[in-house]
Amino acid sequence: MLSLKVVKLVGKFFSFIGIFLISLVVALYGMGLLFCYGPSVNARNLFVTTLLETGQLKFVVGLFMSDENVQKIVDSNSMANFDNEMDDNLINIDDSIDKNGLELVEITGSTYFAKMLIVNDPSRVKIASIYDGSWKEKGVTLDKLVNDNNAIAGVNGGLYYSDSNKGGRPLGLVVKNGVIECNNPTGIRGMHLIGFNEDNVLKIIDLSGKNAKEVEEVIKNEKIRDAVAFQEEASDANNHFVKLIINGEKREAKGSGSGANPRTAIGQREDGTVLLLVTDGRGKNGHLGATAKDLIDIMSEYGAVNAANIDGGSSSSMYYNGNFEMTSVTFYYSNSSWNLPDGFIVEKR
Repeated sequence: MLSLKVVKLVGKFFSFIGIFLISLVVALYGMGLLFCYGPSVNARNLFVTTLLETGQLKFVVGLFMSDENVQKIVDSNSMANFDNEMDDNLINIDDSIDKNGLELVEITGSTYFAKMLIVNDPSRVKIASIYDGSWKEKGVTLDKLVNDNNAIAGVNGGLYYSDSNKGGRPLGLVVKNGVIECNNPTGIRGMHLIGFNEDNVLKIIDLSGKNAKEVEEVIKNEKIRDAVAFQEEASDANNHFVKLIINGEKREAKGSGSGANPRTAIGQREDGTVLLLVTDGRGKNGHLGATAKDLIDIMSEYGAVNAANIDGGSSSSMYYNGNFEMTSVTFYYSNSSWNLPDGFIVEKR
């Protein structure tokens, strides 16, 4: 008799779970239909473009809309071509500025929360990496990357192999203290260099189509001291973008320019001050994240002459003065960061 009661209880339990899951699926599907075919065009566009930027949920969009309609939405919410070349003469590093100056500010938007670290002295901003002769299979969290390099702060850096959150191998390019640690542009469409030259000027250089030897020549001629790589619209039309502001000119964004997601960006003011920005998203703190237009507007508001988007999503994180100010949006790493092979750090004074 006891075993029969147990069987009935187990049956009721699984029946409840089944009904709950079915109800959840129906509710989520209903929400998807509401976003895609409801009265708000902006909500539809943000829903589609945001999902297209995720690693695992791109397929969801196809459940509600045809490829043709999806493409129309992407085309109306993307970044305009931006071929402007940087004029280094617009950056005049102010030697009289307080070189110890660091300021952390909070920024709130309608779909995101962000923090920006303002670094007066650009010579303090460098690349830290785990390279010691050969790349490791597994990277390290941002706090370790910062502390192991006698730094006070840092944000995540460039492209890397993120499968299974191993994070030990960078993609495309890493330059540290003038030494090229990684130079493998093969297969990385739209690769850009983002980093600093020997004069501490932020450089954003299009390396599209260049082979390793040609990339090496650019690094030598531009006297690059520290840099990583990111991609310009390499896969989806709104998934990857680099240039945000060049020579004080804001890049044109059609619609929102992209979906809303966690972001990391870097910029520089006329006096050399460096701006390191990280936003949340993907449901963390109830926020979807920042769009490309959001990044452009923030960087412009804070005086950036040049600014670039770098690796974001679950990798976006900021560590400062012994604490994670912005952490990964991934549930399992919500109090830390993903494993990374490199990052931008701010050296101690």
